[in-house]
Formats: sequence, structure tokens, C-alpha cells
Amino acid sequence: MRRLRLTGDARTIATVSALVALGAATRIVLGRVALASPVTVYGILIKVGLTETLAFVSGIVFGPVHGFTTGALIIVISDLFMLPGPWTPFISAIIGVIGACGGLLTMLRVNPSRRIMIGSAVLLTLVSEFLQNLWVALFFGIPVVVALIGGINSLISALVNNVLLFPTVGLRAIQIISDLVPSNRRRESPRQPEQ
Repeated sequence: MRRLRLTGDARTIATVSALVALGAATRIVLGRVALASPVTVYGILIKVGLTETLAFVSGIVFGPVHGFTTGALIIVISDLFMLPGPWTPFISAIIGVIGACGGLLTMLRVNPSRRIMIGSAVLLTLVSEFLQNLWVALFFGIPVVVALIGGINSLISALVNNVLLFPTVGLRAIQIISDLVPSNRRRESPRQPEQ
């Protein structure tokens, strides 16, 4: 069995770093817009962005460890410029798991087709939102059902965002990265995505 570890040549490290920087910058800009918005709109706007998509793409192209690292670093770095708090480690772990799941698909030799990307977006968003609402419930001592109901707008926004971005931006990013980083330089060699 293959050991999971964070390794890579200069192109791999540069590409993962670029994904982290792009995800963090996008999250910071959109997060500032959300923070300046009314509270009722904040929960919707905060879910718009590239965070989950870029983490998932990194996992597909470079493997689960790189995917996890990409997702976690996007949250940690962007929170340093926005509003870090006790949620930062938990949310970064959740987004990291989304990236790791992309790597697991590659390890299972699942081709990143449009259908797979949409299905992954739906499943991972539901799991992510459930875990985030569970954290809110536990941290603030409220019933889980209340947290889940309170997070419905956020869930819908995240679902729409990810279902639109995974099969469009995600598939295109996989193609671009596959061209930039030849397959012999990557830990896993995902097949070209199907359209």
C-alpha cells in the first residue's frame, strides 16, 4: 500500500501554492463583501467562492494529502486576514477533507467526469454543511436540529456554488494543471476529465 505523504517537485509545490493563494485571495475578497452585508445575507454570501473546488481539484491532481493541505491552508490563511476564531481549525479540517476526497477518487481510479464532479459537489457539500452546523450546535450549546434549520440558506448557497463550479471551473482546472505538471511529476495520474 502506498504511503500518504506531502511530497512533490518544484512544479507541484508551486501549483499547490498557487491554488492556495487563489483560494485564499478569493475567500478574503468575497468574505469582506459578506461581512459588510446585512446578517441575513451574510450566510449566503460567505459560501460563494472557490475554496471547495480548488481543494477538490488539488486532491484529484496531486493526491489526498495535497488536497487536504490545499483546503486547510486556504481557510487558515484567509482567516488570518478576515476573522480567525475557534472555528478556524474545525472549518479548515472540513475543507481539507473535501480535498482529500478528491485524492481518494483518483486513488480509486475514478475518472473526474462531469457527472462525478456534480455528484461529488452535492455529497461533499451536504457532509461539509452538516459538520459545520454540528460544530455550531456543539460550540454554542444549541440543539443540532436548530443549527441545521438555521443553516438552510447557507446550505442552499453552498450547494448552488459547488454544483456550478465543480463541473466547470474544477474540470477546466484539472485540464490546465495536467498540462502544466506532466503526469510523471504527479503522485497520481488522473485521466483527462470527460466532458
